[in-house]
Amino acid sequence: MKFFTYEIDSTRPRLGVVQGEGGAFDVAELLKHSQAVENEDPIPQDLLSLIELPDQGESIMAAISAAPQAAKDKSQINLQSIVWRAPIIRPRRNVFCVGRNYKAHIIEGNLARGRNINDFPKAVEFFTKPPSTVRGHQSAVSHHQASTQKLDYEVELAIVIGKRGINIAEKDAMDHVFGYTIVNDITARDLQDLHGQWFKGKGLDGTCPMGPYVVPSKFIEQPHKLRIALSVNGEPRQDSNTADLLFSIPQIVSQLSNGMALEPGDVIATGTPSGVGLGLTPQKFLQPGDVITAYIESIGELTNTIGSGD
Repeated sequence: MKFFTYEIDSTRPRLGVVQGEGGAFDVAELLKHSQAVENEDPIPQDLLSLIELPDQGESIMAAISAAPQAAKDKSQINLQSIVWRAPIIRPRRNVFCVGRNYKAHIIEGNLARGRNINDFPKAVEFFTKPPSTVRGHQSAVSHHQASTQKLDYEVELAIVIGKRGINIAEKDAMDHVFGYTIVNDITARDLQDLHGQWFKGKGLDGTCPMGPYVVPSKFIEQPHKLRIALSVNGEPRQDSNTADLLFSIPQIVSQLSNGMALEPGDVIATGTPSGVGLGLTPQKFLQPGDVITAYIESIGELTNTIGSGD
């Protein structure tokens, strides 16, 4: 089961769901026609309202699974005719991100910057991207030619938090995860180096494509064993596995929640594998017209095009 956010004919954004091979459906319409939800129970209109249900959407997912064919027929969506939006169109807080978290990527970054290749982080390295960076599947991303000459890509597995918590123990961390999505952490490498920290180089408008789906954690049993890859114009650039993560998902959630409450709907990108443009020889940065496809096993493909404007 995969949730997504979409529009048709400039209507307000709506919540959709893909259920196995059975097709894509509008959640509100499916539940209305199936009469599987009691009248007093709220029907979620977006992903945040689903996540914030007392059971993190378990009852809604059960109702979706039990929906009769007649209800599906009345709520089916043609994915070729929709406008994709980010699953959470504008997160309430910055997108939390983890830097230097795949072993091979750490080594390539150290080599590119003339550092000791064995300079590995001792703790999770966090930074954020503002909500204004978030874009959906198939949207254009500005090249930001007036700001950067070294625009780069980074495919990342992202966690979506489902339950509030502070000072979360590693053993309890997975209980706070609602699901997973794909993030492309597009980065201005020259700004990243110029400012001596990561926020500016990571914070340009539109540089956090996200989606197209959020897959609830119950449907991804082994998030640390997923193939993760990215191509530019069909050319493979990144191809790895989440088994190469330096810090695991429970470690990330636990360390981020230390003294700071995580809230339902928070998004945490967990880092990128090797193969970024900065680490290639010669280096390859994004250009107007480039088509980037980020892939993660069990979630899908997130595709975006680099536009020509600032």
